[in-house]
Amino acid sequence: MLETVRSIALCFGCVPSLAAFPTVRHSFRRGRSMSSKPKAFGQLPRFQDGNFILHQSNAILRHLARNHGLYGEDAKEAALLDMVNDGVEDLRIKYAHLIYQNYESGKAAYIEALPAELAPFEKLLAQNDGGKGFIVGKQIGFADYSLLDILHVHLVLASNCLDSLPLLAGYVQRLNDRPSLKNFLESDARKKRFINGKGKQ
Repeated sequence: MLETVRSIALCFGCVPSLAAFPTVRHSFRRGRSMSSKPKAFGQLPRFQDGNFILHQSNAILRHLARNHGLYGEDAKEAALLDMVNDGVEDLRIKYAHLIYQNYESGKAAYIEALPAELAPFEKLLAQNDGGKGFIVGKQIGFADYSLLDILHVHLVLASNCLDSLPLLAGYVQRLNDRPSLKNFLESDARKKRFINGKGKQ
């Protein structure tokens, strides 16, 4: 899913040990075939490090997290990060259904229900140092990148969606202001990257 790929891009753009990792990006016009590359499950993205090749966007994201200090300080934090990321993916599925199948007739109802959909993340954030830091633990984790990206996506859809969720609103601003994230988010590469493949957002 294109939205998950954006989370991977956040990791590559913002984690110092990944920023220097050589990457090759292929852009595909809507409707153009992507069958020229071998794919384990018939889809992109594809991650390659030497002879090691990995498909499936969340598998790639977790692999990067394990190898670059983004998977928490212990097994419990790792499990919580997995839980948050899975919650983000559940929301991505609902968002994708809206964009690709029900945009015109379903947008208003989706936006109306959005604060309730985001409330569990507000609650989880409150449970970690009163919502003053990251979603899990004392250090940024891969689920923070996933959550931040899905919040960015929904702020484009509905700019007021966090008005009733002050901790999440502060969380977005706090992460946006981190120097590495700020530089990446303001880069031309990020600004030119479309959110989804249908042109609706």
